Amino acid sequence: MRKTIADDPMYQETTKAITITVEPNYLDDESEPDDFHFVWAYHITIENNGGETVQLLRRRWHITDSNGNVQEVRGEGVVGEQPILEPGESFEYTSGAPLSTPSGFMVGSYLMISENGATFDVSVPAFSLDSPYQPSAVN
Repeated sequence: MRKTIADDPMYQETTKAITITVEPNYLDDESEPDDFHFVWAYHITIENNGGETVQLLRRRWHITDSNGNVQEVRGEGVVGEQPILEPGESFEYTSGAPLSTPSGFMVGSYLMISENGATFDVSVPAFSLDSPYQPSAVN
């Protein structure tokens, strides 16, 4: 079966010339709906469209399930790395999120530092986590 663009939504936001693009994907093979275990992968691209080199130091996520339960996740870097992006460079990674409900959403931010030592937050756009087992999505 061929996927269409509508099958894989894409979310994008730019803060201070840093563009974050998120593409979530429901993982049917890793999910067990009968056991209330639903898993998504999300692919993130971080693009430095500015004129300065920046480094991603920390991440912060708010993960909300369809019952309104919120989990906050904070940590150093992403997938074990603190990537340095020169002007025009990008960094991509894939991670995952499990929920006990068939839908929810995530939103977050990255703490960045510029080459002159200034720190700033970059917004990660809110994105939906929707499984085919949910008759109507939360978002």
